[in-house]
Amino acid sequence: MCDYSLEAYRTRPAREGERYVTTRFNSGSIGLSAPGDVMTPVCVACDTPLHIEGIPAHVQARLGIGAVEDATLVHLDQGSFRDGVRFENGAAIPLQQLGTGVGVTVTALLENAGRIERPAERKRERRQTVGLFARWIAD
Repeated sequence: MCDYSLEAYRTRPAREGERYVTTRFNSGSIGLSAPGDVMTPVCVACDTPLHIEGIPAHVQARLGIGAVEDATLVHLDQGSFRDGVRFENGAAIPLQQLGTGVGVTVTALLENAGRIERPAERKRERRQTVGLFARWIAD
């Protein structure tokens, strides 16, 4: 998701495992950009899991979190800027409050999350089907 204030920019989707940095764009909004391409906002889907590094000390103290935390990208219902992060302790803040220069890695893309579990599920389903078939032949 890209905040409405970043709609005027050419954007690109996030990639799994890629590291981004919080960047202030000309609109004043803070979003994510890839190192080496700080003029292009990176859009991340809501509910995407993130790994965040370099969280400023004042944010750590206020939210009761560490310098390195896992979080989820969320859409906030209040405020001028709606892109935010929710930490594992339940605290949620807009990206604006993280400030610039914070490292963010997308740990899994939502469209890939289901694929991770499917091979094991298919294997289990195949075993069950083969077992039923073997019992049917034996009868």
